[in-house]
Amino acid sequence: MSLSTAEQPPAPPIIRAEGLRKDYRIGRGIVHALQDVDLEVQRGDFVAVLGPSGSGKSTLMALLGCLDTPTQGRYWLEGVLVSRLSRDQRALVRNRKIGFVFQSFNLLPRVSSLRNVVLPLLYAGVTGKRAERMAHVALERIGLADRAHHRPTELSGGQQQRVAIARALVNQPSLLLADEPTGNLDVGTSHEILHTLQTLNEAGMTILLVTHEPDIAAFCRRTVTFRDGRLIADWQTLTPTGA
Repeated sequence: MSLSTAEQPPAPPIIRAEGLRKDYRIGRGIVHALQDVDLEVQRGDFVAVLGPSGSGKSTLMALLGCLDTPTQGRYWLEGVLVSRLSRDQRALVRNRKIGFVFQSFNLLPRVSSLRNVVLPLLYAGVTGKRAERMAHVALERIGLADRAHHRPTELSGGQQQRVAIARALVNQPSLLLADEPTGNLDVGTSHEILHTLQTLNEAGMTILLVTHEPDIAAFCRRTVTFRDGRLIADWQTLTPTGA
């Protein structure tokens, strides 16, 4: 007998971290980059990870993005314990479930926007017309379908970052990690990018955004603040900027 909708167990949080700790050995000393972090993020949330340089936020992003493993603690992504996976297994999860957006756009300068967006699909084994159709859909989502055949050098900084967002979305990830995505942009263009992220979030995308600027964090629904490797505050934003 199948369970009714009301009786089915709730879906696990998309991110669940327990006691995450990351230590780095530098010379004869040890740097405690992240210390005993507990964190849950529900599907469809838009979370700012806020803190100054050296606070641990980029280390957290590397762990959540399956780019590194914790010294101690556990991390589940969509209910799967990924903190104990092998390097190859983490790479598979990373390619299938996580999209990355960085401060530097990391676009290939000599190929079109479309080819830049297609690239992750090629690594995933998707080629030909299907890959091009998926790339076009991703560019349409961020309002740049009319720039598909322009090279990055023919685009503004904001347009280049939107192409980078389309590239992060093209594999239809469960989670979007944005590391200082407005760091190289002026205020007006930064707000355009944040509005783009808000629109994606409203459509159901789960987003974590790393920033050291409170006014950028104000565009998110929730802010978790780090200092000296520790999570020191976690609060909801009643009315996000631009919402």
